[in-house]
Amino acid sequence: QVQLVESGGGLVQAGGSLRLSCAASGRTISRYSMGWFRQTTGKEREFVAAITASGGTTRYADSVKGRFTISRDNPKNTLYLQMDSLKTEDTAVYYCATNPTTYATSADAPTYTYWGQGTQVTVSS
Repeated sequence: QVQLVESGGGLVQAGGSLRLSCAASGRTISRYSMGWFRQTTGKEREFVAAITASGGTTRYADSVKGRFTISRDNPKNTLYLQMDSLKTEDTAVYYCATNPTTYATSADAPTYTYWGQGTQVTVSS
């Protein structure tokens, strides 16, 4: 069992930056690929970014490519999402999740097993 807790969300103006963290406990995440997803009311959960277990390969949704950076610190059992040049359309609840694979960067939410409770990101114009 893995427990994930996201933090770092908040209110920011368009063009600003936020850094999300996802702290894991219960088991090391060093063997798992991980991802960030986001969801707004009435919409399906949307893929944002993913990273392999080693951190050597990353994948991004087209909507965030060049603005967001996913990274991880395995000794600290923590996943990060650096979000720059934020837009109002980035407003959502952001979730981190583990994927049982080691080398894949899946964009498919059902392939992820453990999820955090989410952190709200609000970008104002």
